[in-house]
Amino acid sequence: MFKPHELMEKKRHIAIYTTASLPWMTGTAVNPLFRAAYVAKDGTRKATLVIPWLSPTDQELVYPEKITFNSAAEHEAYVRNWVEERTGFKCGFDIRFYPGRFAVDKRSILPVGDITEVIPDEEADIAVLEEPEHLTWYHHGKRWKTKFRLVIGVVHTNYLEYVKREKNGMQANLLKHINSWLISIYCHKVIRLSAATQDLPRSVICNVHGVNPKFLEIGKKKKEELESGEQAFTKGAYYIGKMVWNKGYKELLELLKDHQNELAGLEVDLYGNGEDSEEVKEAAKKLDLAVRVHPGRDHADPLFHGYRVFLNPSTTDVVCTTSAEALAMGKIVVCANHPSNEFFKQFPNCHTYDDGDGFVALTRKALAEVPAPLTDEQMHELSWEAATERFLRAAELDQDQTTATKMSKIPSKKFASVSFNLRRKLEDASAFVHYTASGFELSRRAFGAIPGTLHLNEEQRKELGLPARPVKQRSKSLKR
Repeated sequence: MFKPHELMEKKRHIAIYTTASLPWMTGTAVNPLFRAAYVAKDGTRKATLVIPWLSPTDQELVYPEKITFNSAAEHEAYVRNWVEERTGFKCGFDIRFYPGRFAVDKRSILPVGDITEVIPDEEADIAVLEEPEHLTWYHHGKRWKTKFRLVIGVVHTNYLEYVKREKNGMQANLLKHINSWLISIYCHKVIRLSAATQDLPRSVICNVHGVNPKFLEIGKKKKEELESGEQAFTKGAYYIGKMVWNKGYKELLELLKDHQNELAGLEVDLYGNGEDSEEVKEAAKKLDLAVRVHPGRDHADPLFHGYRVFLNPSTTDVVCTTSAEALAMGKIVVCANHPSNEFFKQFPNCHTYDDGDGFVALTRKALAEVPAPLTDEQMHELSWEAATERFLRAAELDQDQTTATKMSKIPSKKFASVSFNLRRKLEDASAFVHYTASGFELSRRAFGAIPGTLHLNEEQRKELGLPARPVKQRSKSLKR
């Protein structure tokens, strides 16, 4: 931990760990990347984005369009070019990699080894764990709270809802308790993007995500067209998202099927790629309505600029990125009255429904009206500048370092009571239990880890340019 006089000389170092990376266009790859760029933008803080490195065979399973990288340097260049093209400024954050393995059954990347080691002890200050439950399920290494002065979790995913839909309620309940237990061990503070996530210890609800700046540029052009009397929106309704049933397609097609008569004449375009694409196409063909299914495309593609209404009935999201992008482009969004959409209710172009009849009424209304032009304040609220302000405030990083250091010490001095000490001892015991359980391949696999994620193998070390394990250490592990 830094001494007070050292804090005056050092910038805060925020290490942002996440569970995915470009070119995989998933929220946990895109949003932490923008966060790192904007946290470091004004130069008052140092930021490091820590992302998974996959072996070439795993890259082929995860990354689209057969994009692969031969080295971490090549991957870093791709990530930097992508974000700088979209932000319009030179990004001053560092990028480091931790070894990862792709779990096909979970469609997610699991860390390999002790990923706290990516940040040297002398640089460790603040850690942001994007998806803290995911990053700690199988963590076996230095305790996050010991390594870093402050550990902040940002909860992105409604894992409980996915497990309920794909497996059963009993497993979802078990996962709920495991997530709560691990996050209490490893995080000082937790930010939940919306109330759609499970309640967690020491958590606050705040949407700390913004939209890609190019969507706001599109919105500004649409505003200019509307103000000059042009017809800015010439198309009807659409939906875009990964084409799997639990990403809103099930709800949308059921609503369209149940209300075909009331929605007679409605035309809807669906855009996406995914495991359930063929089933979605077949279901759409059975409807009397004109529901067209197309391959996925970039949401900023000019193809989408003319659509007036974005239909999004999904209730599995925590905060839906595509809804935010549609609002930023000046469109009307028709979505469910659900905790995941609470942030969007402040915008006049967001219409929320409670049931099927409400969906019908709002869809017909939206198609008949002109979207309200976004004000400058509304555009700012959707931006990454505003999202970064909210993040720093929610994480209590908007104070000067001296004040923050004093505040971080207050609980141990002011509340050094029996109850506080007992809680600390229980937390230490919990950390020990998890460390022990996560150190055996058998127990790891019993809870869903894939083989080979406890320690780095020599191939992963070589790919990341890490030194080989000492011969003695390897021989000892073989004897065990």
